[in-house]
Amino acid sequence: MLTLIIVFSVGLSVAALVGGVAVWLQGDESSQAEDRLQALTAKGGRGSAGPVESTSLLNSPLDETKSIVDDFLAQFGNAQAVFDQADVRITPTKFAAICGGAGLFGFIAVIVSPAPKLLAPLVAIAFASAPIMWLMFKRSSRISKINKQLPEALELLGRSLRAGHSLGAGIGLVATEMAEPISREFGRCFEEQNLGISMEEALESMTRRVPNLDVRFFATAVLLQRQTGGDLAEILDKIGRLVRARFRLAGQIQALTGEGRLSGIVLLALPPGLFAVMYFLNRDYIFTLFRDEMGRQMLVGALVMQVLGALVIRKIINIKV
Repeated sequence: MLTLIIVFSVGLSVAALVGGVAVWLQGDESSQAEDRLQALTAKGGRGSAGPVESTSLLNSPLDETKSIVDDFLAQFGNAQAVFDQADVRITPTKFAAICGGAGLFGFIAVIVSPAPKLLAPLVAIAFASAPIMWLMFKRSSRISKINKQLPEALELLGRSLRAGHSLGAGIGLVATEMAEPISREFGRCFEEQNLGISMEEALESMTRRVPNLDVRFFATAVLLQRQTGGDLAEILDKIGRLVRARFRLAGQIQALTGEGRLSGIVLLALPPGLFAVMYFLNRDYIFTLFRDEMGRQMLVGALVMQVLGALVIRKIINIKV
């Protein structure tokens, strides 16, 4: 009987200790919610929060805590802004763990396979870079979609202003009537206004989430109109026509530089493709590059020249409008 009492007491003590530590780490959710609303609605003073902090509070959960990886990435820039621009609901810590796991998988795959072990670091780097490339592609694709939807959104906002709606109501109308992803960005701007943030800060936050020149034109025109006055609907129509004209010019440039892009793809894909073909046809001939000191130097030189060639070709065909 005494043994059962001791075991039960020890178990209850351990459970109470674990529960207390969990509650201490989690914190008071109600106090966190009050602090967040105070930071969102404050206009100045010690408890006020700037546009960047307010936006991050809206997009992050209440129980989010920064880790060592977040602090390390913050030294090289706002890493969370990239995830917001790509609309990826993942923390930088988890994304770094995914990249590290992918790199480790590629390294182990080369070690256990009959492939040359010298390729293990290169394969690991390639696997670790794959999530980063996916993130950059998703970010650029989303920004491009928003840019294509922007003229229609500006026209809808201008019609709503002519119908007698306020600017905030027009932004809410764009958020409900337009498709993703521009509806989400205008919806965030509309929600920030409802939480007490000024129109200037809400538009500034949207320009950070969508680093696009046309969106910056829209935000600047709205802010200038609110300060100096004027017909905002006419201004939005002109910006919409300007964006459409830039799209037509960009399409013409894409058609004229198509040959250069195709040549760059062929030139960049030819050395890796030839290496793969020779690896399956004559492996001893390829392994000479890895065994000989001069061969390893040639591989490093070829890799550097490939990267430089890609940058030069990209600079030639990338014409900003």
